[in-house]
Amino acid sequence: MVRATQLGVALGALGFVLALMGLFPGVTGIIPGRGVGAVQFLVVWVGFFLLVMGAIIYVKYAFYPHDASNLAQQVGIRLAWTGLILTGMSGLADFLGFGSQTPSVDIAPVFGELQLLGVVGGFLMSALGVMLYAVTGMPRAPKR
Repeated sequence: MVRATQLGVALGALGFVLALMGLFPGVTGIIPGRGVGAVQFLVVWVGFFLLVMGAIIYVKYAFYPHDASNLAQQVGIRLAWTGLILTGMSGLADFLGFGSQTPSVDIAPVFGELQLLGVVGGFLMSALGVMLYAVTGMPRAPKR
């Protein structure tokens, strides 16, 4: 069980670093361009995914290693994954063709305020799902 919690921490840390590299590409030595591109957003999205997955793995094996997930915990996991899907759909809306500015030859897609709201909202939904998973499990009896 200790190895699984270490894996969760490592995935979370890797996700955090990837998300920061995507949000601030100048840290890596890359000259940041104007706006947010598809590859940059994909790096941020993968970082968020690894961060949430690492948090769920850590909580599962640190607090509830021998317990099956109850209904509230399963709702928390599904809420976390739904938040990540909402984040991806919001961030890539223009590139996938259902945003307000579809890509064309003349105009590059713009990462707008509504997309930012969707990305932040999706990540907050994922964080709420992880917290729901953490607090709704059966507490273990203290050992004497």
